[in-house]
Amino acid sequence: MSSGELFITEFLGTMILLLGGAGVVANVILPKTKGFNGGWLLINFGWGLAVFAGVFVAFSSGAHINPAVTFGIWASGASEFGPGIPVNAANGFIYISAQMAGAAVGSAVAFLAYKKHFDEEAPPATKLAVFSTGPEIRSYGWNFVTEVVGTFFLVFLVLSFGNWPGDMGPLAVALIVVGIGASLGGPTGYAINPARDLGPRIAHALLPIKGKGSSDWGYSWVPVLGPIVGGVLGGLLAPAVAFG
Repeated sequence: MSSGELFITEFLGTMILLLGGAGVVANVILPKTKGFNGGWLLINFGWGLAVFAGVFVAFSSGAHINPAVTFGIWASGASEFGPGIPVNAANGFIYISAQMAGAAVGSAVAFLAYKKHFDEEAPPATKLAVFSTGPEIRSYGWNFVTEVVGTFFLVFLVLSFGNWPGDMGPLAVALIVVGIGASLGGPTGYAINPARDLGPRIAHALLPIKGKGSSDWGYSWVPVLGPIVGGVLGGLLAPAVAFG
């Protein structure tokens, strides 16, 4: 796979992830939608199905669609990021830049799909929540711990079963994400993916969203650094129990 093909694959996979993920959040929390007040489990399952779709799209690159997975594979000592893709700094940069760009574009497309609902009166924090995560109780240290734990759960399980998300099958990865949302997502909204949070947060800052307010940059480091640390820890431990 060429560098360009790698970028496009991860870009498209992450774009689909955020289109579906941001879309289900918009459907549940924005005014006058068909899914308004659909509840936390609808969001959990929507994100899981978005992961399912994104993994299918990015299967040929190993379907990272998440810098925490990329860092986890690197930390695991693997020789390849995906089939025929060596682990090195250049390829790592391609993965992460494609994921960030794809996440920003995917969330922007979700905004277009829900434009008229963003135009309705709603608290600025509600509109931001379509794009990025935020804590229910703001305590940066403990919010960081929550993101580390949730992302460790994800990356450790993904890498334990053969090192690549594709080897597990998209459905298995999707169900892990649903489970994380249901069990560990309450405190922070379970970013568990730096691109999922930072790319859309940048899009939120740039898009002409009516009454959008702040992009909450003071919190933005938590859903970036927490998942990276959790991904690295998952990658370090996974080889001890890998079945593949």
